[in-house]
Amino acid sequence: MNSQASVALLGEPILKKKAKSLVIPDDLPFAIALSKRMLIMLESLGERIGLAAPQIFESVQLFIYRIPQTTHARYQTQTECIPLTTMINPIWTPLSNEKSEGWEACISVPGLMGKVSRFTNISCTYTDLAGERIEIQAQGFHARVIQHEADHLDGVVFTDRMKDLSTLGFEDTILKQQFVDIADVA
Repeated sequence: MNSQASVALLGEPILKKKAKSLVIPDDLPFAIALSKRMLIMLESLGERIGLAAPQIFESVQLFIYRIPQTTHARYQTQTECIPLTTMINPIWTPLSNEKSEGWEACISVPGLMGKVSRFTNISCTYTDLAGERIEIQAQGFHARVIQHEADHLDGVVFTDRMKDLSTLGFEDTILKQQFVDIADVA
């Protein structure tokens, strides 16, 4: 089912496969074209944050993301705005042992969300679309997004990281319950 217009859904073998590294600068034209194709796909999906190449049937180490100032209710967070970023061959490391649990959803697992524990502060080195090697530090939601997307490059989906599957559920149902709980407290 390798279609340029579709998203790989949970169960597709490509989502469990480690993606191959891109050779820079040789693969840079391919990476640029792929990231453009991925952005079109991401924008067509509405309020989504990121997309990894394996999710569109390209088993290479590349993902894109952007974080708006206010994110979708599923994340219940306000964060710094991060412009569109393309990470090629990313390598991240935790800056401390501190983790936090938070809600995650995924384009490849439509309609579902669950709680996942992630490192709260990370460092990430990657190549950008200009072929430059970049190193950043990310905290909170930004760190969560990078870890989530990088997992796709290693054949890992957020459900693989869940320690308590009782938090896995349909997004609409969970959000309704979350808003009821918030309203009850207010």
